[in-house]
Amino acid sequence: MTTRTLALAALLVVVSSMAPGCARNEPPAVAKPGSVIRIAHPGVTPFVRQVVLDPDRLDADSALDAGRHIEELLAFLEVAPGQQLGEIGAGGGYTTELVARAVGERGRIFAENNRSVLERFAAKPWGERLQRRAMRNVVRVDREFDDPFPPEARDLDAVYVVLFYHDTVWMGADRDRMNRGVWNALRPGGFYFVIDHAARPGSGAADAQTLHRIDEAFVIAEVERAGFKLHASGDFLRNPDDKRDWSASPSAAGERRGTSDRFALQFVKPARNFSPGSGS
Repeated sequence: MTTRTLALAALLVVVSSMAPGCARNEPPAVAKPGSVIRIAHPGVTPFVRQVVLDPDRLDADSALDAGRHIEELLAFLEVAPGQQLGEIGAGGGYTTELVARAVGERGRIFAENNRSVLERFAAKPWGERLQRRAMRNVVRVDREFDDPFPPEARDLDAVYVVLFYHDTVWMGADRDRMNRGVWNALRPGGFYFVIDHAARPGSGAADAQTLHRIDEAFVIAEVERAGFKLHASGDFLRNPDDKRDWSASPSAAGERRGTSDRFALQFVKPARNFSPGSGS
């Protein structure tokens, strides 16, 4: 997290981080204290507001902005002109287009969808999205989650996955391999952002398909097993009134869409020369 962004954050406190577990489908059983920056509200700059308020955006996209807290999300992702980024689970491209507008013509986004996502729902909207002028700096990546980026995607500034990590679970992806692929695509000191619908603590991946939610501690354990360190977490998507017992899938949530309790995590690839752990 940059000094500039930290200065704009409304609240910074130190919280505990969960230590990684060993089993891939069980919630971690132990925890150890560590220094993790907690951000109540990322500082939204005039630049970010300009990106979101661009009149060229689709009305259907703008209608989703409030529920997505999109200005704060872009601030949390620290998007800036010229960045080289990767995205896992681009779907129809709502987030992709906003990030593409922010990184500008000097930037680049390797935006991944796997075959199942394209066949189920994304082929048409994703193909149409890519024809938009704002998407000229986006590289379409049709690859499986296990190996999400092509060889040319290297030394990226950041990789993000928004409301999609849980889908990689029920789709059967090898997340250890996926997260190592993210590690390999990032430059030293690069960031890995995971934003998703929160499941009940201790539930692991049990609700990934039925409720489209995942346990935050479970995600932290999996990502840290690849060598990443949890650096910051954001509270701007939290909803303490959400009982986490209903499906957060867009097709099932109905009027509750955009009200789920969500976590936002920023991991860092340490800027020192060592390889990711083996997973145990």
